[in-house]
Amino acid sequence: MSDKSGKGGQAVIAWIVAIVTAGYMLPWAIAATRGKSNSGAIGWINLLLGWSIIGWIVALVMACSAHRIVAVRSF
Repeated sequence: MSDKSGKGGQAVIAWIVAIVTAGYMLPWAIAATRGKSNSGAIGWINLLLGWSIIGWIVALVMACSAHRIVAVRSF
């Protein structure tokens, strides 16, 4: 079991915002599409710190990182 969550509506909104902002909010759109549980935090980091190139890169790395394993199921 991982931290992946299914929020399809958030992904659609994120991609619309990413297109309208000419790619500025791209890390948030990627995180929402991948189902990252912290996509809201990635969106806020991108919005508030993305103007500095470092903040945008940090948000992109967070969005593209692997899902954490939360629990292991044993059958």
